[in-house]
Amino acid sequence: MIRLFTKLTFIILIALAHELTAAQELNCQVEFNTDQIAGSNKSVFETLQEAVTEYMNTTKFSNAQLSATERLDCRMFFTIKENNDGQMTGDLQVQLTRPVYNTNYTTNLINFKDTKIDFTYQEGEPLTFSETTMESQLTAILNFYAYLFLAIDFDSFSPRGGQPFFDRLSMIVQMGQSSGESGWKAFEDSKNRSAILAAYTDASTQGLRDMIYAYHRTGLDEMATAPDKGRQNITKSLEALTSVYNANPMSVGLSMFKDSKIDELVNIYSEAPANERTDVYDLLYPIFPTETKQLDAIKAGKQKR
Repeated sequence: MIRLFTKLTFIILIALAHELTAAQELNCQVEFNTDQIAGSNKSVFETLQEAVTEYMNTTKFSNAQLSATERLDCRMFFTIKENNDGQMTGDLQVQLTRPVYNTNYTTNLINFKDTKIDFTYQEGEPLTFSETTMESQLTAILNFYAYLFLAIDFDSFSPRGGQPFFDRLSMIVQMGQSSGESGWKAFEDSKNRSAILAAYTDASTQGLRDMIYAYHRTGLDEMATAPDKGRQNITKSLEALTSVYNANPMSVGLSMFKDSKIDELVNIYSEAPANERTDVYDLLYPIFPTETKQLDAIKAGKQKR
């Protein structure tokens, strides 16, 4: 009996160790919308959705040691607008969420639409992962967002903890620029993939990364046990937005923050003191002047009945 127990324990420990070291990093939901494509035969898109889903959820992108329960929850929603013999163009909405400590709440880390999706795919074509070469435009796009998910998530748990993944992103962008494919060229578009990398790595705007850590780890994660302290840390973290705006008011990092966080900020400050709500309003209004509904809600706070 003792020998049997020891053997079973050993097998369980081996299984757990394998899960910890070999588990893939992402739990990615993938969807393709083809409503704008004429014709009834859309089997290629079904195959493509299956291929991308398998690629994102089975590829081991790094040496990060994550258990199955720690996999990053993300979503990729492709809208294909044209398909000319396998040459596809459209948009890609990407989302990444993160759990908040001691709560059932999940917060958006990324909510971004890439409007420069252009790739070639033939039904049944395998998607091959490579760390050193650009196998295709499609896998380059998938790799870019996989590493962006990892970079932002790791930054949210430790100061600039996502650096290894930003290094990989730099390599992917360089290969994309060398390929001549769309969506990678520097300064061609203020919201393409090159611009996203620059927003988080250029010296004048990379303070966004410090804000990500402070906002989430010392802010949201603290709010469950110390609401006022956590909220005040979030308020202080937002000051980085002003520095980024002064350096580059068109930085895609600012719009990415707005699209993932503006509604959340309304809830965070709903019961904050009036002077704190006013400070946050005054900080955000020059940066996001069109978001009047949400900013007015922050300033007003929770209306007492």
